[in-house]
Amino acid sequence: MDHGTLGAKAWTAGVVALCGLWLVQSGAADRTVAPQPSAAQAFEADPGPRAGSAVAVPLRAAEPVRIRIPRIEVDAPLTRLGLGADGSLDVPPARDPNLAGWYGGGTPPGAKGTAIVAGHVDNAEGPAVFYSLGSLRKGAAVEIDRTDGRTAVFTVDAVEVYANDAFPDERVYGPSPDASLRLITCGGGYTDETGYLGNVVAYAHLTGVR
Repeated sequence: MDHGTLGAKAWTAGVVALCGLWLVQSGAADRTVAPQPSAAQAFEADPGPRAGSAVAVPLRAAEPVRIRIPRIEVDAPLTRLGLGADGSLDVPPARDPNLAGWYGGGTPPGAKGTAIVAGHVDNAEGPAVFYSLGSLRKGAAVEIDRTDGRTAVFTVDAVEVYANDAFPDERVYGPSPDASLRLITCGGGYTDETGYLGNVVAYAHLTGVR
């Protein structure tokens, strides 16, 4: 596969494991389903950095170690994710609710290309690291600390939700000429029988380094 690009079959299979463990176990009657993005947070046109927003020069590759999203109170370590024997993306261990993962076979966040970061919406005990991803808004900051001592700062361009059978593979994790970031968890409605019906995706691009 191309550097920074995860095959459609692998990714779609992998995201299913991020969905609805708490709600599936307990039912939604007395639980709050994770926030979902409004139409106002979607792209107005083709995906890409918003007009007028800064685009920083990509960094050299270095592994990410931590992600912070102040707007939704995320401050979590990152673990490296690979592919399972069936070609699906591994997911962070569900037992640790405050843990996100990045696809280590692709682009590290901050480098040129499309970096993929995934997090559980919940685990069996309750909400997990990306539970509030659907409430993120355009313009929010995402900060990722790296092993080279630098922090890559991204700006959110859009937050969209997709049904499982309409996941736009190329739009989400296709190659990028800039340093781009995708944050992914589950969403798109919920049923007790199947759990969440789709995925929430936040799109961001590198706007600063410190």
